Amino acid sequence: MAVPRAAKTQRRTRIQEEKEERILDAALDVFSSNGFRGSTIDQIAEAAGMSKPNLLYYFRTKEAIHRQLIDRVLFTWLEPLQAFDAEGRPESEIRSYIRRKLEMARDFPRESRLFANEVLQGAPHIEDELKGPLKELVDEKAEVIRTWARAGKIAKCDPYHLIFSIWSTTQHYADFDVQVRAVLGQASAGEGRFEDAARFLEQLFMDGLRARAGK
Repeated sequence: MAVPRAAKTQRRTRIQEEKEERILDAALDVFSSNGFRGSTIDQIAEAAGMSKPNLLYYFRTKEAIHRQLIDRVLFTWLEPLQAFDAEGRPESEIRSYIRRKLEMARDFPRESRLFANEVLQGAPHIEDELKGPLKELVDEKAEVIRTWARAGKIAKCDPYHLIFSIWSTTQHYADFDVQVRAVLGQASAGEGRFEDAARFLEQLFMDGLRARAGK
């Protein structure tokens, strides 16, 4: 994980920690809007209300700031899938996973767009994580889904494409939030849209995964 420059040189004070968080929060706005290539240190400094030299005391490069944010996003993004419990009831586990992913779309839209921008640009900063820890975790949970299917607890399905489908449908509400609210209109575009989405996606996935006699 990337370490801020100030953390390497001395024990950080509360003020230093607050400034680092201010930089990271501003950078999240900039990167999630412009992507890594379209973002500059000057833009981040301006968004943070700091001088460029002051910012560079805490983070030497744009890459260091981006790496810190990406590390945080990967940790947050993997947590719901890690909680997917092989000993639980399939219906409960899948419903919970859908809801946790939607809660993340609601609560962390900038982080979702940061991750999406990184992947759209070819994942140059996280390719090793995608091919390593992420793949290992998805492989593990895919085997859980296969085990449920073999036991007749859910319908047979491709577990990877099931996981991809949950990712794409839930993260849509973060990455395309402007479109979602525009199409729903003022009456339906409030916070209740996430509960409406949860109910629909639960029905969509659970109906499709329901075990059928003789199958």
